[in-house]
Amino acid sequence: MIPNKKPPVRVSSFGRFVLISVIATSLVLLFVSLIRTNSAIGYDESVHENLKPGSVRKHRDINLPKQNTLSKSLEERNNLPPRNLDLYPSLPKDHVVIVLYVHNRPQYLKVVVDSLSRVEGINETLLIVSHDGYFEEMNKILEGVKFCQVKQIFAPYSPHIFSDSFPGVSPLDCRDKDDASEKKCAGNPDQYGNHRSPKIVSLKHHWWWMMNTVWDGLKETKDHLGHILFIEEDHYIFPNAYRNLQLLIKLKPKKCSSCYAVNLAPWDVKSRGEGIASLVAERMGNVGYSFNRTVWKKIHNKAEEFCFFDEYNWDITMWSQVYPSFGSPVYTLRGPRSSAVHFGKCGLHQGQGDKDACLDDGSVNIEVQNDDRVVNISPQWDVFFYDHQAGYKAGFKGWGGWGDARDHKLCLDFASMYHQ
Repeated sequence: MIPNKKPPVRVSSFGRFVLISVIATSLVLLFVSLIRTNSAIGYDESVHENLKPGSVRKHRDINLPKQNTLSKSLEERNNLPPRNLDLYPSLPKDHVVIVLYVHNRPQYLKVVVDSLSRVEGINETLLIVSHDGYFEEMNKILEGVKFCQVKQIFAPYSPHIFSDSFPGVSPLDCRDKDDASEKKCAGNPDQYGNHRSPKIVSLKHHWWWMMNTVWDGLKETKDHLGHILFIEEDHYIFPNAYRNLQLLIKLKPKKCSSCYAVNLAPWDVKSRGEGIASLVAERMGNVGYSFNRTVWKKIHNKAEEFCFFDEYNWDITMWSQVYPSFGSPVYTLRGPRSSAVHFGKCGLHQGQGDKDACLDDGSVNIEVQNDDRVVNISPQWDVFFYDHQAGYKAGFKGWGGWGDARDHKLCLDFASMYHQ
C-alpha cells in the first residue's frame, strides 16, 4: 500500500507577503549591522584580506581610511611649495636634503630649530619638517624659520587627527586586554594580549608614511638620488654637522664601499664618540642617519618585514627585521666625534595634552666646543670597524603594540600609495 501523504500546505497571498517582508527586513538589518561594524573598525570588510607576508608583492587595491575635513586640508598643504624661495631661490647640486620629523614636543622643537640655525651651510639645503598630526604651537615655531628653504608636511592619516574612527579610536574598538568575543569589540591583540593604542602605533605609522612620502611622493624629492638626512625634534645638531655630513658622503664609496649609510652620531646615544684619529663603521644609529635612494629601495622592498612585525618602534623593527634580511651587516660610516646628540627625557608618546604627559621644559646644557664648529674629519683617516654589531638576536619577537590587522594593512597601503 502506498502510505497516505499529507496534503501540501497552502499559503495565502497575504501570508507569502508577510513571510517575504520578514526575510527582507532581516537581511536589511543584517546588512546595516555589518556596515556599522565595519565603519567602527575603519575599513570595508570586503578588502580585509587575511594579510600574510607575500600579499604586498601582488597588486592590491589601496583602501586608505576615509578622511575627515582636517585630514583633507593637511594633505592639500603637503602640496604647497617650500617657503623662503625668495631668500634662497636655488640650491647647490650636491645639497643634502634634511628631514626633521616631529610630534608634539614644542619645548624640544625650539631647541633643535635654534641648533639648526647655527649650522654652517644650512642655507644651502631644503629642510622638510614632517608632522605627526597637527598642533598649532609646533606649526608656529616652524613658520618662523628663515634660515633656509623649509617645507612642512603633515601625516594625513595620523591617529592624532581622527577622534572617533580608525586610525584613531573607534567606538567599538577593544581596549587594553579586552576579550573581543566577550566585549563584542573590534581589533586584534598583539602577542601579549594588548589591543592597539593609537598614540603608540602612530610612531611607526608616521615614520613609514614619511619615508614613503619623502622618497616617492613629494615633488621636491621624489627624483632626488642623493642622500637625505633624518633627524628628530630631540636631536641637538652641532654647527659642523652639515659640512661633516657632506664630507662623509664623499668618503663613503672610497673608505667603506660596504657601508649603507652615513651617521652624525654613534649608535649608542649616550656616547659622544671615541675621539680617535679614525673613521668609524658600525651598526646604523637612529640619531642623524643619512642614506640614498638605492638604500631606500632596498628598505621599501622589505615592506612586509616592516609592516607585519609585532613591534611599535620603527627603529627596533628595522634593526631586528629589515636590516638582517639584507643578507649582510648593515654598516654606517661616521666620524670619531659626534655632530649630533640626543637630549631630553620625554618619549615620543608622552606629548603635551596627555593626562600622563612628561614634564620637561626643554632646557639643555650641551657644551659646543671649538671642534664642534668646524669640519673635524680627515680624508686621510682609515676606517675602524666594529666587527660584532650589537643588536637583537635571532628569534626576537618584538615588544608588541603592533598586532592589529588594520595597522598592518594601513602600513602596506603606505608602501603602495605612490606605486599604483
